[in-house]
Amino acid sequence: MTTDETRRRRALYRAQHRGTKEMDFLLGRYAEARLGGMAADDLTAFEELLALPDPQLQSWLMMGQSFEGSALADLLRDIQTFHGIGARAH
Repeated sequence: MTTDETRRRRALYRAQHRGTKEMDFLLGRYAEARLGGMAADDLTAFEELLALPDPQLQSWLMMGQSFEGSALADLLRDIQTFHGIGARAH
């Protein structure tokens, strides 16, 4: 198993076992669908996102708090789009 494969497996586990059902669902489903095709830089960004606390991610993904200016803004928008969480004014 390569290093990237190991990173993907760890990221998938972390995405599916967040501690809140909402984040398990949002991040877990996204990870299941997208991790296999992520380049190393994208995987690094996803790992950085997984290190953030659930309340912060929930504010960004589900409550419309602006994440513009964040280094993870493109990834956060992609997760919202993946789940059909409508476009919001950020």
